[in-house]
Amino acid sequence: MFEVLAEKLSKVFSGLSNKGRLSEKEIDEALRQIRLALLEADVNFKVVKNFLSVVREKALDAAVLESLTPVQQIIKIVNAELINMLGTEPAKLKGSSKAPSIIMLVGLQGAGKTTTAAKLALHLKQSNLKALLVAADTRRPAAIEQLKVLGGQLGIPVYSEDVKVDPVEICRHAIKQAEEMAASWMIVDTQGRLHIDEALMQELVEMKKALQPAEILLVADAMTGQDAVNIAGEFNNNLGLTGLILTKMDGDARGGAALSIKFVSGVPIKFIGVGEKSSSLEVFYPDRLASRILGMGDVMTLIEKAEQTFDKQKMQQLEQKLRKSEFDLDDMLEQMRQLKKMGSFTQLVEMIPGFSKLTKGISDKESLDKTKKIEAIILSMTAEERRNPDLINGSRKRRIAKGSGTTPSDVNQLLNQFHAIQKMSKMISKGKMPGNMPNLFAR
Repeated sequence: MFEVLAEKLSKVFSGLSNKGRLSEKEIDEALRQIRLALLEADVNFKVVKNFLSVVREKALDAAVLESLTPVQQIIKIVNAELINMLGTEPAKLKGSSKAPSIIMLVGLQGAGKTTTAAKLALHLKQSNLKALLVAADTRRPAAIEQLKVLGGQLGIPVYSEDVKVDPVEICRHAIKQAEEMAASWMIVDTQGRLHIDEALMQELVEMKKALQPAEILLVADAMTGQDAVNIAGEFNNNLGLTGLILTKMDGDARGGAALSIKFVSGVPIKFIGVGEKSSSLEVFYPDRLASRILGMGDVMTLIEKAEQTFDKQKMQQLEQKLRKSEFDLDDMLEQMRQLKKMGSFTQLVEMIPGFSKLTKGISDKESLDKTKKIEAIILSMTAEERRNPDLINGSRKRRIAKGSGTTPSDVNQLLNQFHAIQKMSKMISKGKMPGNMPNLFAR
């Protein structure tokens, strides 16, 4: 996410950090490079112009120019203005006074409305709120079946009728169903088109009149860049959007849509889709995304993901084991499996300050393949070997390699990683932080 832009901004600030105090000419040159980086990231021209105007005015303040750490001051200014561009505060869902609160998901075909409907329902379920999914996309019968399957997998009820029934009528019947099951929210998956046309907008306007939804959320594909921004403007003019959900953010290396859409449309981003898993929908926090763009990580989201995934009691037991240097290969296997549930390796590493460069050139498939290899090696060991890896001599390594379909060299590499983690945990337990910590993860 934002890989290209983050790398270019990092180079700009790195170049400035070697200069000590900065002149107006040096700041203007840095802003010129930032301008090019933003435009190449497909950020709207008007957004770039406004952004740089504000940054320049604040960067040329005497307090910044005379500061002993002017680069840090400028990064702070850029960070603050990125947050302003993205929306300042997180925009939460606003329910109606009477249940169920209705959410209309709108958008073009291919943006991911149906899968996003299921992800949003799961998000509400995880917040202890009961939701009903409504399959109102009768134009695409496959969408109805898709929503039923997703709902079944997540344990979320789905209301549907025959494709010949008018979508507005389906929604009216669904409201009764939602009331009977005491659902707090009703999420409506609406019809889409390949392009915006009058017929589509008329259908959605009629549905809005009939349902009086608490939220009308546009689902837009972040990878379409400025097209997503233009689509948001069209939908907002016709329907009065209350929020946006940007999908496929994990595949968007540029970030033009995310950085432009709030400023241009005036509609806040409420959620972002960061993967194919049902749990890959994140509440949108402008400050956290700005932090990721500047390579400063996103520790809060990482902590929240960990809290949702990891068993608290198991984590306390693991902490005790690490402190007592009792961490073994079974524990390593368990933690790897838990990490897989949290999301892709590259996304997780990007959230750790200073670690984003470790993912450069590493695909999620490559990291998954490595994880599978490690899992196979550990599972080919005996219970005694997993508890006490020091028992593993040359003949045992050959047996483990043969059983896991790997090589003795692979087994050696895993054992070296394990001993490095053990060494690191001992240092941390004594209040020390190893200086080569990133290298442990890069092997």
